[in-house]
Amino acid sequence: MRAHLGDRLVVESPATGVVRRDGEIVGLHHDDGTPPYDVRWSDTDDITLVFPGPDAHIQHTDTDTDADAEHGHADVADRPSPPTATRPVPEEQNPGDIGRRVAVERRRRGLSREETARRARISPHYLSYLEEQSADPSTATLLALAAALGTTVTALRGAGVDLPPGQGHALLRPQLRDLGAEECRRLLSTHGVGRIAVTTSDGRPAVVPVNYEVVDDEIVFRTMPGSVPAAAAGTEVAFEVDHVDEAMSRGWSVLAVGPASVVKSPDAVRELARRAHTDPWAGGTRDVWVAIRPTRVTGKRITPADQ
Repeated sequence: MRAHLGDRLVVESPATGVVRRDGEIVGLHHDDGTPPYDVRWSDTDDITLVFPGPDAHIQHTDTDTDADAEHGHADVADRPSPPTATRPVPEEQNPGDIGRRVAVERRRRGLSREETARRARISPHYLSYLEEQSADPSTATLLALAAALGTTVTALRGAGVDLPPGQGHALLRPQLRDLGAEECRRLLSTHGVGRIAVTTSDGRPAVVPVNYEVVDDEIVFRTMPGSVPAAAAGTEVAFEVDHVDEAMSRGWSVLAVGPASVVKSPDAVRELARRAHTDPWAGGTRDVWVAIRPTRVTGKRITPADQ
């Protein structure tokens, strides 16, 4: 018997074949996937160390089935009948959407995998698997992770991603306070996605999102000639970043105002490209760098009144 993190352990009645208990394998004790296993039982949500008996078998995920077969680790007794068509194994396994959201939320809160796993009462190895592979965790696991990260299962699953943020209820006693310059700079961090407010060539106002970097106290972003963000060059603009915590009905925003200009020095452009954390999400050839030198940076934060 061999298993991978995320597989299910099923215990059946030897006489009737009726499932008596099942659970998600959230911890392995041997690199080759042999017992024992840490199992989160679906009926109690408890995690126990299990040495499977003859009445137990493994339900593998499709990904694990293919991977084991490729490496010669398949246990025939544990496998379902092969499908009529062979599905190609991807060369590179990308993290699933849920895993990416868990990882982003964990880093945003400054938590290590070990601390997050401890809070959620799951194995750190399983959390690594969840963040790095295409996994389908149980509802119980998602509930535990959401509680550990101070968010919701809905947010981790990505439901409502096409809706504007902030549709939850307001706090009973909210407090809106000003942020100091140092905290504003910390929240701007080194890079991310922000919004730039410009006046377009036809005189109309526009606000557009851009991937940005913070380099030597300047806010810089890449765009293409003639685009709406490129209209910022040679004018004074406003640049805003924010974060909304839907689960807790709180959030913050930072606003930077200052003149914008095109970076013209070839050496400076090469250095900006070298230090960039990400490529522009919009894609395409975007080799015009625009720099904003803030003359004023302000921010606001909404929290409960007792914090």
